[in-house]
Amino acid sequence: MGQPIAITRTEFSAAGLRAHAARSGDGAMVRRLLAIALLLDGHSREAAATMAGMTRQTLGDWVHRYNAEGIVGLSSRTSPGRPPVLSAAHMAALKEVVLNGPDPARHAVVRWRCLDLRAEIAARWSVTVCEQTVGRWLRQLGLTRLQPRPYHPKKDPEAETAFKKTSPVW
Repeated sequence: MGQPIAITRTEFSAAGLRAHAARSGDGAMVRRLLAIALLLDGHSREAAATMAGMTRQTLGDWVHRYNAEGIVGLSSRTSPGRPPVLSAAHMAALKEVVLNGPDPARHAVVRWRCLDLRAEIAARWSVTVCEQTVGRWLRQLGLTRLQPRPYHPKKDPEAETAFKKTSPVW
């Protein structure tokens, strides 16, 4: 078994760490502060870790962070998360695609649905996502999945008005 990690920070005593823990609202940080206070009181690493509800290795990791960064290093950090599937440029291009609408000859649809946009995204950028993700992206872009009623591209307005004039009035 290796040598235990020494606590090199001396600005707080065990009582000072406990006082800081009493003022803190972060439960995880309180637990870490109390574990280090137990070490400063002279408890063994195993006993301090057990009393704090963690393993000896985890306590050693927190001692390293406390030595490097002080009390601030004991707070929980948020992970950056998964990188976005589409870049900002791709999202801007997607917005243009949606606003321009589909080409009926090429896409065989007269209005975009999430299913159709999903296929278009896969064809353009080789990214496969579910329909729900496409809907979420549309909301992020300030667009909606609801579309105005489509009209057929080969619609003849003159024939429509002639039909309206000749149809019987009910």
